[in-house]
Amino acid sequence: MVSFFVYIALNVALYLVGRLSRMFLLLGSIILIVVGSIHGYALLLLLLPFSVCEVFDGKAPHVIVLLVVSLLPLFFFDIEPFLYSASAAGSCLLWKMNTTYYCKLVANEQQLDQLRSHVQRLNVQVHENEEDRKQSQYMSRLEERNRISQGIHDHIGHSMTGALIQMEAAKTLMMVDQHKAKELLDNAITISKEGIEDIRLTLKNMKPPIEQLGVQRLKQKLDAFTRNTHIKTSFVFSGNLDVISALQWKVISENVTEALTNALKYGNVTEIAVSITVYNKLIKVVVKDNGVGATKLIKGLGIVGMEERAALLHGTVIIDGSDGFSVTLLLPHERS
Repeated sequence: MVSFFVYIALNVALYLVGRLSRMFLLLGSIILIVVGSIHGYALLLLLLPFSVCEVFDGKAPHVIVLLVVSLLPLFFFDIEPFLYSASAAGSCLLWKMNTTYYCKLVANEQQLDQLRSHVQRLNVQVHENEEDRKQSQYMSRLEERNRISQGIHDHIGHSMTGALIQMEAAKTLMMVDQHKAKELLDNAITISKEGIEDIRLTLKNMKPPIEQLGVQRLKQKLDAFTRNTHIKTSFVFSGNLDVISALQWKVISENVTEALTNALKYGNVTEIAVSITVYNKLIKVVVKDNGVGATKLIKGLGIVGMEERAALLHGTVIIDGSDGFSVTLLLPHERS
């Protein structure tokens, strides 16, 4: 019994010492088992296969080799063969399971470390790209400001300077030569009008077209919806979008947003298509999904809101739930 407790103490100590000391403790436990069995404690031999497995510690070429080594004491000691064989087989099986699990655990840890390193590199790259993007935006703003400033200086500044000089000259000649003063004032007025027209043209060129703003804002809205919901969206447009006014773009954007929200809440959809078509007399906007649709339509606040916005511009909203769910907005445009 003392040998058994000493054996337990040695095996507990195995997990508290270094690799070299661990090997000496394993050899000590094996010697203790052999000595104990010789002195009448034959059942201690049942613990021998486990200690043998610990000695190999994952170095055995195959579990069969380990089993054969564990069964060698059957030829040297008087012990029940079936009982000892069962102990050896169980120890080898546990050793194999433990080794397999440990190898998988090490592989997973290595893979996890690689993923952490990869994520860290990606985070650094994203940060660098974000800094580059901000720097590019800043440089673009500076270049645009420089272009506008140079344009104002080269055209408007010269015009205003010329008009000011002629007005000063007219002021000087007012009491001496009124006809010449009037001529100078007329020239100054003409130059000022040209300068004002240059300012108007410059501002017009700086401001992007309404249709470009409307399309880009709608694309951004759809892209953000896809990122947040993982629902695929598509956007197509045709016809002369120049005829769509800013107020009509506002109604289109709000109605599309409401249609996307309804599809997300009720439609169980995976894909949404948005299209804008400009005809001779009207604008047609369709938001259609591939969801379950609805046989019976109940107008909630969202649909009522879409209809009210369309009505303000003399338009209409058509709802169809027969094949998926579609919302069609029809608006007359100004050129009709």
